[in-house]
Amino acid sequence: MYNDEYDNLSFEEQLHLTESQIIQRHNQQMFLRRNAQLLQQELSLEAELLEDNPELAQVIHSLNMREIQSHQRGLENVLGSEESVPKEQSVWSKFFPGLGGNYGVD
Repeated sequence: MYNDEYDNLSFEEQLHLTESQIIQRHNQQMFLRRNAQLLQQELSLEAELLEDNPELAQVIHSLNMREIQSHQRGLENVLGSEESVPKEQSVWSKFFPGLGGNYGVD
């Protein structure tokens, strides 16, 4: 990859820059790899938790469905639906204040 700004640099400066870019790319790859491992662990723990607690899985499913329906009603309102549905807070925020946030509420 050629870049015009490297023309004014000495060979040693270019070499150092290339070395720092390689180190930066390596660090980024290590970060991404570690992030992927942590995500995989999180998904495994979540799957295990839901497998051990079918009631929790059902509650989460119900909350997700309510969240989707809430967003659909909001979208219908934005698109000019005949019904007047009041703006609602995120379903999740009712159970976990601070996590859900307010969607569509200023």
